[in-house]
Amino acid sequence: MVVNGFVNVVISTVERRYDMSSTESGIIASSYDIASVLCLIPVSYFGGLGCKPRYLGIGVFIMAIGSFVFSIPKFTAAEYEVVSNGDNLCHSSNNNTMECDNKIDSLSNYKFVFYLGQFLHGAGAAPLYTLGVTYLDENLPLRSSSLYIGIFYAFAIVGPALGYLAGGAFLNLYVDFDSVNSASLSINSLSPRWVGAWWVGFLLSGILALMISIPICGFPTSLPGSSAYKAEKEKEVYDNKKVHTTEIAPGTKGKLFHVWAAVKVLLTNPTFMFLNLAAAAEGNILAGFATFAPKFIEYQFALQSSTAAMYIGYVAVPCGGGGTFLGGYLVKRFNLGIKGIIRLCLGVTLPCFLCVLIFLVNCENVPFAGVNIPYPKALNGSTKREFLGIFKTDSCSDNCHCSMEDFNPVCGDNSVVGCQNLIPDSNPQQYANCSCISTETSGMHAVIGKCGTSCTYLPLFLPIFALVMLLTFVASMPALTATLRCVPQKERSFALGIQWIIARCLGSIPGPILFGKLIDITCKLWQNSCGEQGSCFIYDNLSMSHNMLAIGLSGKFLSSLFFFLALIFYKTSCDENSNITKMNKPNQNGNKNSGDKRSKHETQKPETPGGKSIETSLNELGNGDVKQNGDGLNQSGSTHQNKNVEDKRSKYETLESSDL
Repeated sequence: MVVNGFVNVVISTVERRYDMSSTESGIIASSYDIASVLCLIPVSYFGGLGCKPRYLGIGVFIMAIGSFVFSIPKFTAAEYEVVSNGDNLCHSSNNNTMECDNKIDSLSNYKFVFYLGQFLHGAGAAPLYTLGVTYLDENLPLRSSSLYIGIFYAFAIVGPALGYLAGGAFLNLYVDFDSVNSASLSINSLSPRWVGAWWVGFLLSGILALMISIPICGFPTSLPGSSAYKAEKEKEVYDNKKVHTTEIAPGTKGKLFHVWAAVKVLLTNPTFMFLNLAAAAEGNILAGFATFAPKFIEYQFALQSSTAAMYIGYVAVPCGGGGTFLGGYLVKRFNLGIKGIIRLCLGVTLPCFLCVLIFLVNCENVPFAGVNIPYPKALNGSTKREFLGIFKTDSCSDNCHCSMEDFNPVCGDNSVVGCQNLIPDSNPQQYANCSCISTETSGMHAVIGKCGTSCTYLPLFLPIFALVMLLTFVASMPALTATLRCVPQKERSFALGIQWIIARCLGSIPGPILFGKLIDITCKLWQNSCGEQGSCFIYDNLSMSHNMLAIGLSGKFLSSLFFFLALIFYKTSCDENSNITKMNKPNQNGNKNSGDKRSKHETQKPETPGGKSIETSLNELGNGDVKQNGDGLNQSGSTHQNKNVEDKRSKYETLESSDL
């Protein structure tokens, strides 16, 4: 809930409050995954050898500390100052020029505190999605594990979705509501200058994390019956004849030289590697949209930050949680093997190409004089200016000495103003004698706030965007299940760690930074304080939509390609041994196949999960039965003994799982 909920909801508010660009806020989001990459190798490997619940409990405790650190700027920075509505009126001289001091530098430096808090979030979550998932998989039956892991991931999606909803509600509270009477303010939540209480969710989640960290540490290393479940799952492991896992000898547990043997097993598994690359492509898109989707909707459709967060929450709850649960259910319902699972992932990823085209739909820019539209003809007869990009005033507002530090837009009948008087007791606040409004406009009045938009595309955008999210999350649970099944049992914790590293280094770490950079290049009006660039005031909607479309299409193309390659390269020991087991079975006459056919495959005898050949194991089992029954067996006893051996032979020969 904390990381993917509250952080993503408040990202635009934090930018506005602490003078940051979208690229810098993207680094905040990526700090989570940077910490995960640094911690995953030691946590997943040594945690897989030790007590997994203990690692999980410590991780939750670290996440709690990260939440407290993330909220520190609220309590150490000065209170947020709201400029009075009358302070930005036009003056004959530049008496209201702000003095440059260290305030701006101190605010921008708080980004390092956010980096640290998010870094601790990532470090604490490192064991959660590796050791936690492996702990469930080890202690559940083969055909039920995907369902329960799906439930786990469904809650991992519903949590952030609830974070969007709760965070949006907190943003309706004033940032300093604990020390300032909100009723006395000259602004409300509709104002562009409004900063909501972004910090409340982090305090609450930090307290909750502290409370649950201790009980998690009390779980046992393994639950009753887990040994049988592990043996059942071993037969679906990808067959790599060139590399085999290495047993760790007593007294050398945790030695680092064993790590290389495990890495070699995983890196030479093509299905595992292509699934990792698919996860990276999907992670790039998910991390970017999770971080900036609220901001995209806020600026594209001219909404409040809290309203945009609410809409994303309404999409994320049913689509994220439902999609994750549905993916796990489909694997269980149709009893899918690895090939069937990968086909499912490919089948739900391809339709996303068409759905991503929704980003072609965009709203027109809200008109803003000197930024995306020219000034009208000034009252003194000067010609209008065509200008787009860097804010520039016209002669109608030359005497205003507008500050580039504060953003306090007002809307006139022609969408541009330049006002000299404030009309008292007006609601909403109105201005008079606005020189940039045409003389044909009665009273030359303007109203506080941005001009409205007539865009009606939001009801079209949200359902199709929800479909993209639903299909993306449907594939997430099956892809994880395929990853667990295609690697050796003893390497599964480590395999998830490797996958997280690849998916984050190539996906969710560069994803938010790339999205933030693409959003920054669409900015048309930057905050400027004493020569320092701050946050962005106005974006170009068309460019922002096209950038989102380009990165969405490219990500879905790559993930589809990697799922396809994972399917092509997949094979198991069952594929190699299916013909052999058939040849070893008795024919209709009760005789086995000819000796020359058996000798042809002598070196390819299938193995039991214990590592011995089937024939050797069965001989040992048969001898054990004879020895147990004694030398004085009569004919019926011998027949019974042979039947037991044949039953056990049939049990080991049926190694092939059903792949749809």
